[in-house]
Amino acid sequence: MVDLKSQYDKMQHEIDDAVLNVIRSTAYINGPEVKSFQAELEQYLHVKHVIPCANGTDALQIAMMALGLKPGDEVITASFTYVATAEVIALLGLTPVLVDVYPDTFDINVEAIEKAITPKTKAIVPVHLFGQCADMERILKLAKQHNLYVIEDTAQAIGAEYTFSDGTVKKAGTMGDIGCTSFFPSKNLGCYGDGGAMYTNNEDLAKKMRMIANHGQSVQYVHDSIGVNSRLDSIQAAILRIKLRRLDDYAAARNKAAAYYDKAFANHPKIKTPARAKNTTHVFHQYTLQLKDVDRAALREFLASKDIPSMIYYPIPLHMQKAYTDPRYKEGDFPVTEKLCASVISLPMHTELDEEQLKYITDAVLEFCR
Repeated sequence: MVDLKSQYDKMQHEIDDAVLNVIRSTAYINGPEVKSFQAELEQYLHVKHVIPCANGTDALQIAMMALGLKPGDEVITASFTYVATAEVIALLGLTPVLVDVYPDTFDINVEAIEKAITPKTKAIVPVHLFGQCADMERILKLAKQHNLYVIEDTAQAIGAEYTFSDGTVKKAGTMGDIGCTSFFPSKNLGCYGDGGAMYTNNEDLAKKMRMIANHGQSVQYVHDSIGVNSRLDSIQAAILRIKLRRLDDYAAARNKAAAYYDKAFANHPKIKTPARAKNTTHVFHQYTLQLKDVDRAALREFLASKDIPSMIYYPIPLHMQKAYTDPRYKEGDFPVTEKLCASVISLPMHTELDEEQLKYITDAVLEFCR
């Protein structure tokens, strides 16, 4: 699904030198590389504050802690997403409120958000799923009307841009109160281990998140709040600095691969290609098809027999996961999400795909779906 080896081979000497320099420096935690990466990501995103942390799940948790959300507060997010989004809500004793998504773009349904708002609602977590932004202009307007926080889950969409109706352009993760991302190796900007970050333009929130991520201390051994231990190590930061310089090129390569897929599957009666949402660019963390009248499991077996990987993101909606069983929700409550979980399939999508590989993959899918 992701060819990290070929990607590494193209920048091996840079990566090796950067890693060895960190080892020689012995500045393994919060060293100069972390500070440099933080500054460079701030510049790339045009955001005032980037707070690196240990992983994307921690980023979401620290963001909610910094906003002062309390047990019983309701947080709205999509049922069609990876579990981490809801996991941290539940972990903090907050109440996950799940809603449906749009059938074409897979993004959270704004009308469903509005219907789910109650006096207990305190925040909305839109997920920029598969590489493009949710409808942030409408979400931010809704949040302002109801005095709600917005935490953007941008783990899959770093580098994507959203254009507002007044022509203002913002990067994914920089529009709400806090943006959260992951640097898991398979992400568009991935390190060689775990890593994550939070972004904000709010000075007070930045200060709180830095403190929470460092055991609740702003001065060593002086703990002003309950915190966690969540740090991006210097080796990962050094690797991310190198890859950040290539991030826009990576997005272009992914878009080129997506265009090939689009053309190959255009107007096929059994295959629906991913739609582009309005007002946003797409960085194609995943390329996800919807199948109609196709045995998905058999297709995956057929592709595997030809050494073509595929994945299902996501096979079970959150409201049907045992860990999130809730009497408020039952099967059938989120028809779009449930249909997507039963019909989507993701094909290989990464920066190293060439035309020969793309033809091999698309020919195989078309052979099965004829």
